Amino acid sequence: MSREKADKILLAHGGGGRLMQSLLREIILPKFNTDVKELNDSAKLDLESNKICFTTDSYVVKPLFFNGGDIGKLAVCGTINDLAVAGAKPVALSLSLIIETGFEIEQLEKIIAGAAAEAEKANVKIVTGDTKTVEAGAAEGLYINTAGIGVRIFNTELGFDKIQTGDKIIISGTIGDHGMTIMSQREGIGFETPLASDCAALSPLTEQILENCDGVKFMRDPTRGGLAATLNEIASTTGLNIEINEADIPINPTVQAAADMLGFDVLNIANEGKVVIVVSRGQADKCLRICKSNLLGKDANMVGRICAEDEQAIVEMKTKIGGRRVVQMPYGRNLPRIC
Repeated sequence: MSREKADKILLAHGGGGRLMQSLLREIILPKFNTDVKELNDSAKLDLESNKICFTTDSYVVKPLFFNGGDIGKLAVCGTINDLAVAGAKPVALSLSLIIETGFEIEQLEKIIAGAAAEAEKANVKIVTGDTKTVEAGAAEGLYINTAGIGVRIFNTELGFDKIQTGDKIIISGTIGDHGMTIMSQREGIGFETPLASDCAALSPLTEQILENCDGVKFMRDPTRGGLAATLNEIASTTGLNIEINEADIPINPTVQAAADMLGFDVLNIANEGKVVIVVSRGQADKCLRICKSNLLGKDANMVGRICAEDEQAIVEMKTKIGGRRVVQMPYGRNLPRIC
């Protein structure tokens, strides 16, 4: 049976029958560069190593489409990034859709195409998934759940326990782009220079760094809670103080203007295409050069250092005017539904 000219999702599309088969075979699977022939509930993978990383995530961003991406691109990039910063080469993803009745199939096709394009660009296969339909009003259009498997890069050992006094901190580019793009579109605020999300798969950059720089201790993509949350997590877990320089933190002026207008601290704003790297002092300059040689890290900069151990470790920022302030862990969600 064909898709019967349906232009919107029906509850029957999740019922396991002909409409669901049509949705999978005519709308979803053709978008993916995969050799899957049978619609089994699990995928069989041949991995080159028994040292793997595994992650899962869910995506409920609003709006579903934003400047620089959509929920499909975001889901694939976000899952790849969670593997990449763990020191793994992403291999395979699952992609599960929870679709609201009445959702336009044309919009679904765009989202699936965006997800497929990002997976192909990162040389990652989408190998299995699931589709559920829910009543109108239950899912704000579409939710996506993912899982990802990656193979650990040879001789890579990253973790909080590797971080030491004297290590340097690098951010791979401008901060706050994703969160402020989402908020400005949600609030209908326009700027002379349009904001765009930094949503991107980081694995090409992280693999280049890990394969060419021996001194990397820790990586993290600063998503919810932004740079402030990531640095505070490092400080609280290691018991080491962190000092950063405000003047060294790369920020798009339009992002800063938007944050000031809406009353947000850019340090707390989410990113979806940046990585925080803690690297030994002796390898920091090399790591920064590698970042800058890659398009994903062209705006990278060294922003701070790991300092002495303390019972109440803090993150302290040297301000542009010569003062100092404590950068606190964000209390809660400043920007709801950004991923």
